[in-house]
Amino acid sequence: MNEIIKVASAQASPFFLNKTKTVDKACDLIKQAGANNAKLVVFPEAFIAAYPDWIWLLPNSKSNELNQLYIELVKNAVTIPDDCTKRLCGAAKQAGIHVIIGLNELNSEASNNSLYNTILFIDDKGITLGKHRKLIPTGGERLIWSQGDGSSLNVFNTSIGKISGLICWENYMPLARHALYSMGTQIYAAPTWDKTANWISSMQHIAREGGMFVISCGMVLKKDDIPAEYDFKKLYPLDREWINTGNSCIINPKGEIIAGPIEAREEILYADIDLTQITSAKRIFDAAGHYARPDVFKFTVNRKTNNNIDITD
Repeated sequence: MNEIIKVASAQASPFFLNKTKTVDKACDLIKQAGANNAKLVVFPEAFIAAYPDWIWLLPNSKSNELNQLYIELVKNAVTIPDDCTKRLCGAAKQAGIHVIIGLNELNSEASNNSLYNTILFIDDKGITLGKHRKLIPTGGERLIWSQGDGSSLNVFNTSIGKISGLICWENYMPLARHALYSMGTQIYAAPTWDKTANWISSMQHIAREGGMFVISCGMVLKKDDIPAEYDFKKLYPLDREWINTGNSCIINPKGEIIAGPIEAREEILYADIDLTQITSAKRIFDAAGHYARPDVFKFTVNRKTNNNIDITD
């Protein structure tokens, strides 16, 4: 395992509620990052095929409009595996790069009509390592996404180190973070919709707390990126250009920003990271090591899948 590697944060806009075109774009960006010698590229939260921003605009009384938008979101959601994930895996293999990408995932193990906010992990051989489903959607997101369970709290051992991730505001859950710290994560992805200064300061804190590298990747989206056919678009202020400006960045184990943040443009952000900095940072403070104090604190994680069906013959 090389100690110094190049990583990337793909701050990009999806083709709004168009899964096919968004996967095409993701594959192109994967190949571009690989051509620039990156060994890992992280994409935004819900990149395939849109973050459902209408939840912050439309009241629940607008049932007809909300139903139609949900139908479109389900149509453009991903099943793991399916043709979309196969194409992403093929691009990762061709480029020789690890990929962490946010998507809307169907609950294919049950009704196939509920959604999860999921990040998919693919290695540089094009093999699906696993996925993580957001544990708790935030605010209005709860009207769209189901709750994930502890079975998808994972750290994946790869040729570039141990990688993991949490999605947007579940990064504010201390115990979820500690679970990943305890599994030895070294490179921690944080796909997000949050673009605020508070978010970036939290990412700096998490990098320092966990003694690891953090790759924060936000989506950029203009009002003009939303097709005119979606009436909720009219609810944004007339003079508003950007719905989300991204502010992606890469942070070292000292909590220092080493690339970015980049705002209001599409760009792949790169940084060279030195994994020996993790050991250096943890000499003084190791949250899951000499600072864990298991004699004082007891920590358990329920890693069982929360199945809602048990079929027996």
